[in-house]
Amino acid sequence: MDILQLLLALVLILLAAEIFTNSLEHLGDRLGLSEGVTGSIFAAVGTALPETMVPLVAVFASSGLSSPKIGEEVGVGAILGAPMMLSTLTLFLMALFAAAQRGWRGELLPERSGLRRDLSWFLAAFALASIALFIPHHAAIVHSAIATLLVLFYFFYILLTVRASAALVADGHGTEAEAALYLSRLGLPDALPVIFLQLALGLAGIIFGAELFVHGVEHLSAWLGVSALVLSLLIVPVATELPEKINSILWIRRKKDTLAFGNITGALVFQGSLLPAIGVSLTPWTPAPPVLLGVGLTLCAAGYTFLLVWRGVRLRPLHFLFNGLLYLAYFAVLG
Repeated sequence: MDILQLLLALVLILLAAEIFTNSLEHLGDRLGLSEGVTGSIFAAVGTALPETMVPLVAVFASSGLSSPKIGEEVGVGAILGAPMMLSTLTLFLMALFAAAQRGWRGELLPERSGLRRDLSWFLAAFALASIALFIPHHAAIVHSAIATLLVLFYFFYILLTVRASAALVADGHGTEAEAALYLSRLGLPDALPVIFLQLALGLAGIIFGAELFVHGVEHLSAWLGVSALVLSLLIVPVATELPEKINSILWIRRKKDTLAFGNITGALVFQGSLLPAIGVSLTPWTPAPPVLLGVGLTLCAAGYTFLLVWRGVRLRPLHFLFNGLLYLAYFAVLG
């Protein structure tokens, strides 16, 4: 029954996120924004929402669980597990599908300034969140200051990304929505109010599905005798985030490399700043061994990718074999 509840929650989250993402793409098209803004902000936030809602619901609903500690562990695991998976497994899978079409030495051509911006802001924010692990939780003022800085990081990142949008559109990187708005298929007009209505419906479904998922993880953890922290580090990110990265796989197959990379690296910035801000301020945020392993591998994978971009290396699918190996090592240690 617990597994059935997890599967039901997962299906609901994925369907709701698809509805939400579809409306975001139409909003970007309607507003005339660049692929960088649509990929790194709109699509990234939309596809990151399932993973985002799980830790939020876990932390804020922990009082309703049999043990508040379980809610905190699920929250911390989901917060830190997502950037690890995005920087390792998701980049590798995107490269794997690109290699099937272009070969392992085929060139990947994302818009490099946006990619460099995404990775540098993520590394700065996530490093700050990692430092907070070693600051005693009773130092509330320090934790509040770090959480505030992390929120400001994301705010300034959005400003810089939007600021670069006009020039990118002029260079031919404007957003074009390929699929029709889902509500328009039901006879409703493809207008801004309908787009916002679909946004609201998607968000409501994500929140409800995330609450089901948190309680399912609690029951499954007790049944398997596995720590909720380890279970949430391994299962929650893969279950709620990875299927949404199918968007990046589809985009890379269509040779829309900027959207494909931006969907991943933009989600990294979102997951590496706003969610750790919640973790730093509302959870114990302590350096447990599984947490430190995930943080170290995340910084290694993202730092490696940033160096490739910063040095001007021609990106090829074979470069991301290293990211896949890092995830394999992580899974082998915790699995």
